[in-house]
Amino acid sequence: MMKNSSSFFANKDCEYYPCHKVENEEEFNCLFCYCPLYALGDKCGGNLSFTESGIKDCSNCNIPHRPDAVIYMADKLKEIVQIS
Repeated sequence: MMKNSSSFFANKDCEYYPCHKVENEEEFNCLFCYCPLYALGDKCGGNLSFTESGIKDCSNCNIPHRPDAVIYMADKLKEIVQIS
């Protein structure tokens, strides 16, 4: 079982928990409830699609909710900074 820490947090009291379909709820990380990679569009590396109106749909992506999400986000940080 994962424990709440600086790199993992599970908010099991949230009305939306888990907000994505997952195989193992014990590994569902809520630390990045709102994905900081959204701004990268199709370069985020996640399993995304776009709606007919062009809105990014991340409902099939679990990258921000993986136990190792902090490591992935840190690796992508330079790309986020470049678009700022």
